[in-house]
Amino acid sequence: MLPFMKMHGLGNDFVVVDSRAAQLEITTAMARGIAHRRFGLGFDQLAIISNARPDSDADAHLTFYNADGSTSAACGNATRCIARHLIDETGKTALHLTTDRGDLRAQEAGHGLTAVNMGPPQLDWNEIPLAEEMDTLELPIEGGPTATGMGNPHCTFFVEDADVIPLEEFGPRYEHHPLYPQRTNVQIAHLVGPDHLRMRVWERGVGITLASGSSSCATAVAAARKGLTGRKVRIDLDGGTLWIDWREDGVWMTGETMHVASGSFTRQFLESLGQ
Repeated sequence: MLPFMKMHGLGNDFVVVDSRAAQLEITTAMARGIAHRRFGLGFDQLAIISNARPDSDADAHLTFYNADGSTSAACGNATRCIARHLIDETGKTALHLTTDRGDLRAQEAGHGLTAVNMGPPQLDWNEIPLAEEMDTLELPIEGGPTATGMGNPHCTFFVEDADVIPLEEFGPRYEHHPLYPQRTNVQIAHLVGPDHLRMRVWERGVGITLASGSSSCATAVAAARKGLTGRKVRIDLDGGTLWIDWREDGVWMTGETMHVASGSFTRQFLESLGQ
C-alpha cells in the first residue's frame, strides 16, 4: 500500500507522496488515475518528496505532476505545503529544497505562515520559453499580456475587472497559444489598490484553480515591470491571500497551508492503474 498526504494551499490542492524511504516511479497513467476526482483521489498537482542528491546539502528533492499527467518544474503552493510539513517534522526554521526549477529556500514566517523563495523570474523570451524572440513585457496578443517564467511559463492579462472574465473559456484559449510551445498558465488580474491585486488562474494541464503560487509570483513580477505596483504586493485569489515580495535573491511567496488528511492507496486501486 502507498501512503499519501492530502494538502492544500488556499484551495490549490495536492496529493503528496513521500518516497524518501522507498524510491517511487510515477507513470502518466498513475498520475492521471490519482488525479481523477471521481475514480481517484483528486488533485491539482501530485508532489513527490524524495531524497536530495548525495552531493547536495538539501533537505529534500520535490517533483511535480499536473492532473493531466504532465510534469511541472515548479509548483509554489505545493512547495510551501511540503516545506511546512518538513519544518514540523524536523523542527528546523529554514529549509533547502531542490526541484527541476532549481534550488529553493523555505522558512518559517510566523503566525502559521510559510515562506518560499521561488527563485529569480525568467524574463527573456527563450527562458520562458516563447516560440520566437520578442519583448516579454507586452506580447503581440490582444490585451497585451506579459510573459514570465517561474520554472513554468505564465501569461498575465491585466483587466478592469478579473471577476467578470469567463475564465473557463478565456483560459484554454491562451493556454494553447502558438507563442507558448510548452503551453502556459494564464492569469487575469486587476488592481484593487496600491500594491494590492485581485487575480484568477487557469492552470496549465489542470484548469481553473482556487490559487497558484507560481502564478501569483509571475503576476507580481509582471505588475511591477509594468509599473502598476511596487515589488511587494498582496494578491487576493479565489481561495485566499498570498503575499509576494520580489527581492534581489528571488521572488518570495508567503501564505497559509493546510494538511487535510493522511492515508494509503489500496492495492486494488493501484492495480487498476497498472501498478
